[in-house]
Amino acid sequence: MEYVIREAEENDMTQVWGLIKELAVFENEGDAVEVTVQDLTRHGFGDVKLFHCFVADTKEGIMGIALIFHRYSTWKGPIIHLEDLIVSEKARGYGLGSALLHQVVEYGQKLGVKRINWEVLDWNEPAITFYESKGAKVMRDWDVVQLDENGIRNFLEKNRT
Repeated sequence: MEYVIREAEENDMTQVWGLIKELAVFENEGDAVEVTVQDLTRHGFGDVKLFHCFVADTKEGIMGIALIFHRYSTWKGPIIHLEDLIVSEKARGYGLGSALLHQVVEYGQKLGVKRINWEVLDWNEPAITFYESKGAKVMRDWDVVQLDENGIRNFLEKNRT
């Protein structure tokens, strides 16, 4: 499969959203996607860019994405977070995932970041194997902690100052 890895453009966001939805279905969370194409456009290309995105562009359209954003480590300094590395199921096995990850790592090095972080579901053994084969360290002794919108609201209601 021929492809080009490039920076995403505004008009790519419909296809980017489609891949996000495909990932959600794969993770048995098909109804959990709340972000819209308009949100992606506003957040990725508005006055304040909240994320940066690379795409794997093929003759059949965009078949992969790597969506990242900036973070700061109190121990290390500037880092980037790889929110999602997605390759459409029909395009797996052609090197798109490796090429997208390579682009993210090059981008991070160019920025001078001290680390690149991301999460992987503990049951997604193919992804874990892929990341470890690239030299990434899967830290199985860390748990992800989140407050969703309801959690934020409940926290503030219970912890008024």
